[in-house]
Amino acid sequence: MDKKKEKKAKLSKKMLHRYRLVILNEDTFEERISFQVNRIKIILLVVFSAILLIGTTSVFIAFTPLREYIPGYSSTSLRLKATSLAYQVDSLEMKISQNDQYLNSIRTVLRGEDENTEIDTSAIFIKEKINPDSVDFDPSEAEVELREEVEQEDKYNLMEEAVFRSDFSLYPPVNGIITSNYDVPSKHYAVDIATSKDEPVKSTADGTVIFAEWSVETGFVIIIEHQFGLISVYKHNASLLTGQGDLVNAGQVIALAGNTGDLSSGTHLHFELWIDGNPIDPTEFISFE
Repeated sequence: MDKKKEKKAKLSKKMLHRYRLVILNEDTFEERISFQVNRIKIILLVVFSAILLIGTTSVFIAFTPLREYIPGYSSTSLRLKATSLAYQVDSLEMKISQNDQYLNSIRTVLRGEDENTEIDTSAIFIKEKINPDSVDFDPSEAEVELREEVEQEDKYNLMEEAVFRSDFSLYPPVNGIITSNYDVPSKHYAVDIATSKDEPVKSTADGTVIFAEWSVETGFVIIIEHQFGLISVYKHNASLLTGQGDLVNAGQVIALAGNTGDLSSGTHLHFELWIDGNPIDPTEFISFE
């Protein structure tokens, strides 16, 4: 016990032992500043300085924009911006989905597939929670008559306006002899132009390729979407030189003419023009000779 008391007494004496810290002038050795310190004061000073440093850093992190540079912290404006971007991305995804459905519908019609194919409309009615089976989509007699009247009056108005604009013209996809004319009663909504094998097939106007694939009946098919709701279709090609999503210019070679597909009986180009979902006679706007 006496030894422990002696150790404590020595430790206490060391901690309380006074020292003088003197700052002298190097040239004259004149005493400028002196401090009387001991070990306890030094320890307390170090602890207080550490607490002050930690407190000051915490204040800067908590109440200044500096916290944004520390991993794991984010400002309110940044969170609001992230939320806004998330909503925009969601809206864009919905818009892309709608565009894909629209393009798929166009492809189905142009391929000549069964129009009575069942379409999954559940995604369309999710927001309103309406059962599509309970909705009557059949138009009334008055609506049918009005639609037919408007379609007959305005069927070609947009096309004529587009063609006669100075900045829009249609380019002949190939030159040759027309072997089969546009005929609505027989549902031949195109012209067939006889041409030589591997003759370059050119885009009739500036646009975007929305379909470029092979089908059993019509061979290699390419479909281009242009301005003013105009769509051009090129069938029975020997090969395709552009792919879906490509941007093409008027007169640009997009395929090589051929005799592909079960419905082809010779080398020719089957060319269609559609405006806002309605077929039109290409010979009214393009000279193929």
